[in-house]
Amino acid sequence: MTQLFAQPYDISAVGFYFQTESEYAEKAAKLRNSYGSPVEEFELQFIDGESIDSQLFEALGVNQCNFAQFLEACDDWDDDQKRKVIIAVGECGYSFDLTSGDPDDFDIDLYEIDSLRELAEQFVEEGLFGEIPEPIRNYLDYNAIARDLGMDYSEITIAGTRLIYRCS
Repeated sequence: MTQLFAQPYDISAVGFYFQTESEYAEKAAKLRNSYGSPVEEFELQFIDGESIDSQLFEALGVNQCNFAQFLEACDDWDDDQKRKVIIAVGECGYSFDLTSGDPDDFDIDLYEIDSLRELAEQFVEEGLFGEIPEPIRNYLDYNAIARDLGMDYSEITIAGTRLIYRCS
């Protein structure tokens, strides 16, 4: 389960760990600074959970307003949806509203392979460049094709998995 930490901006107060929205609300309501005043503003920090959820937390800029939706997304979304949002928001500059957004709305070409060269080989094999006879394929410069693909595609590692992507 994902664990977050609420670090008060008030330096005379001590923060707390939480895993759910209700736990956060309960602890935040009780928290007082050293002068007895309630503490209202926190910086939220990702403490423990899946590696992909940590990257999602960073990409979305999770804060007091959207952490509940983030925790829900951690439980409800599959890894592919999380990857798409991490890439779209963190790499491609899209915005995403956790309260009303759909992670499947992004048009991202995503390939789980290690390099642009492998992508070039896959594209030739799939016939993306037209029908190329087998004897001629031995003479193709896959490194040059990979360099050309690098103009539109980028590489990223998410939760230890190498991915090649293109934002449309």
